[in-house]
Amino acid sequence: MKKLLLAGGAVVAAVATTFAAVLTGGPAAGSPIVHTVVVSPNPSDLTPRVQDGAVYKMLQLGGIMFAGGQFSSVKPYNNSATVARNRLFGFNPVTGGLTGFKATFNSEVWALATDGRSLWVGGYFTTVNGVARTGVVKLDPYTGAVDQAFNARLTGSVTDLAIVKGRLIMGGSFGKKLAAVNPATGGDTGYINLAITGRPASEVAGPTKIFRFAANPAGTRLAVVGTFTAIGGQARQRAALINLGTSSATVSGWYSPLFDKTCNSAHPTWTRDVDFSPDGTFFVIVTTGGAFPNDRTRLCDSASRWNATDVRTTYPVWANYTGGDTLLSVQVTRAAVYVQGHQRWMNNPGGADFAGPGAVSRPGIASLNPTHGLAYSWNPTKDRGIGGYDLLITSAGLWVGSDTTRIGGEVHERLAFLPLP
Repeated sequence: MKKLLLAGGAVVAAVATTFAAVLTGGPAAGSPIVHTVVVSPNPSDLTPRVQDGAVYKMLQLGGIMFAGGQFSSVKPYNNSATVARNRLFGFNPVTGGLTGFKATFNSEVWALATDGRSLWVGGYFTTVNGVARTGVVKLDPYTGAVDQAFNARLTGSVTDLAIVKGRLIMGGSFGKKLAAVNPATGGDTGYINLAITGRPASEVAGPTKIFRFAANPAGTRLAVVGTFTAIGGQARQRAALINLGTSSATVSGWYSPLFDKTCNSAHPTWTRDVDFSPDGTFFVIVTTGGAFPNDRTRLCDSASRWNATDVRTTYPVWANYTGGDTLLSVQVTRAAVYVQGHQRWMNNPGGADFAGPGAVSRPGIASLNPTHGLAYSWNPTKDRGIGGYDLLITSAGLWVGSDTTRIGGEVHERLAFLPLP
């Protein structure tokens, strides 16, 4: 494999000066998926073609890959006849062939979770296969049939899901915003009882919600982002870290006042996604929000790395700015931090819808060095669109879900796979 080079060497000194810090994370130990190299920039040819809308979430369950979002039809990789699939479908990640799974949702799918046997789906829907299920449903992963025994009886949306130590953790705009339920019945276990309240000061902030979260590999921490100003009675705006104890969840002491800052008034909720490192020592948050050139007090339109300690902090270990373009999704491996959105550049702290000193072109997708955050030379290039909503690391490589149709100079409608070399 060609050795990857750091792009934008002129930015190294600026980043080091602005965000001086010591790397505390080491190699992953016991991580379920370990990548020691960056994935290939050349997409696989054997991926299904989503014909409309966007892919918002992906998940692998054994030999089946699932893709959910807002779409109505899919074609197999060989561009044969269009197949109707309503907002969720399953396929073989090796051959690209569609499975017999079929389910019908009356609105968008945003979240997927599995315990290796069953499939839980979250989103904005209120019915699935004609069955009343608001926000979350449990399905047979082979047929798409609704599991009638599971009913969380929510009154709002679910935008993230995960099975953590036998509990189904849900985040969204429903009553509690963050809850742990029984995976079999949907009943609230009472494990998470943290009042999540408030909205950032803006008339367009939207409802209070947990939008995305990430659990560390040990299942002891949960990093959350969304629309809120307090969790468990403690001031926490837009981002927080939750301790997952033996019998209950508590609010960590980790917090940065930088998340209290306002970006562009059109983006009062500007934290968009978060992911933990494979060893659980740090996490990375990506944001929208607009450009504020060389303003180290704002994290708008950036990716930033934070150590997973209980210490209140101010500045991240590093931050990499796009210069005014949104980042929507992130995945962290030992080798790289992958980010996706509708960005034109990375390494661009001095830009404001233009390439500032040291900026490098990275349309749609980029990989960053986990140690200091600068972009690698890796540059598949991708259509920008509104943005790439989800990235998924598997043992074979990186899956890319978005609303666009070209990546790596090839046509891959809304779904692509970049394999390990």
